[in-house]
Amino acid sequence: MYLTSEIKSEFFKQHGKSENDTGSPEGQIALFTFRISHLTGHLKSNKKDLFTRRSLVRLVSKRRKLLDYLKDIDISRYRAIIKKLGLRK
Repeated sequence: MYLTSEIKSEFFKQHGKSENDTGSPEGQIALFTFRISHLTGHLKSNKKDLFTRRSLVRLVSKRRKLLDYLKDIDISRYRAIIKKLGLRK
């Protein structure tokens, strides 16, 4: 599988407060970004996979909601995660 527990803990260690802090918005946004990039690559080679396309749209929506929440709570953390992950906006 492309997403193991070691990879997840590394994401939360880099972007969250600690590797056990899985609830931080920054860690979740980073994890969603990784999953979105993986699904995008899958859809480039499998254009008719509608279930994966639906999952991708749901992940993008979840990430957008988390980014909006983070922007409302703390704009500096929002700007930092956008810059760190290379997302637009």
